[in-house]
Amino acid sequence: MTFPSLLVSPQWLSEHLADPQIVIIDCRFSLANPEQGTEEYQAGHIPGAFYLHLNEDLSSPVHTHGGRHPLPDAEEFAAKLAQLGVKSGETLVVAYDNSRMAFASRCWWLLRYLGHEQVAILDGGWKSWQEAGYPVSQEPGVAKQSGEFTPEIQSDWVVDCEAIKRLGERPDVILVDSRAYDRYIGKTEPIDPIAGHIPGAVNHPWQEVTTESGATQPMNDRQTRWQAYPDDAEFWVYCGSGVTACVNLFSLALAGRPQEKLYVGSWSDWCSYPEHPIATEFPNS
Repeated sequence: MTFPSLLVSPQWLSEHLADPQIVIIDCRFSLANPEQGTEEYQAGHIPGAFYLHLNEDLSSPVHTHGGRHPLPDAEEFAAKLAQLGVKSGETLVVAYDNSRMAFASRCWWLLRYLGHEQVAILDGGWKSWQEAGYPVSQEPGVAKQSGEFTPEIQSDWVVDCEAIKRLGERPDVILVDSRAYDRYIGKTEPIDPIAGHIPGAVNHPWQEVTTESGATQPMNDRQTRWQAYPDDAEFWVYCGSGVTACVNLFSLALAGRPQEKLYVGSWSDWCSYPEHPIATEFPNS
């Protein structure tokens, strides 16, 4: 069968729930309450879906540097995917959440980073599924087939703080801060110990990729979001900890730029080094 690209509608997914070549992953999560997503999954989820936890499955343990959500170990994550019935290069993985793609996009990006292109996000997420009246289950997901996942890491899709520090030598790179504007300008910082942004970064809040209901913006908005930049520009994207930046990476993929780079450690890594410069900007300053 022909799989959809990048986005899956609730109707399409409802018509293919029994397909053994489709694996659904529930990525609901709350930074304020890390167990909320697990509880929501247990209370009800898309039939057949598995749950992956941001901290326990989609990230590795936190250290002094490297940010609040380092990438998971590739082999361990590949083993988890195989347990869910994912076959490298064959299975379509559909991820969803209830946070405007904040966590589903992390799952989407991770699979592609490990070489698996057959991955999409449910447009509108859990809310759109419920509002459409499609079935809900409390039964844990069961693999429809045996899986086999061999990671093929796209190492050139990530950058670290050392590469960021050398950006003055790369006028062709656009550094994108994906956080809310008030965090970008240093007016507020609810999570990390220092407010501000990396000098030279431009601000494109990740929330602008979707509507308030969680659906992707109309096609013309998708196409114009990045048009102000040269066609040959390279985008390096960061957020607070390398999670919601993936929403902007998804937006770039929708705009035909599928291989831009993620600063995994993001602001939580950058501000962990006292010697790194910090920029703060206020309107009319």
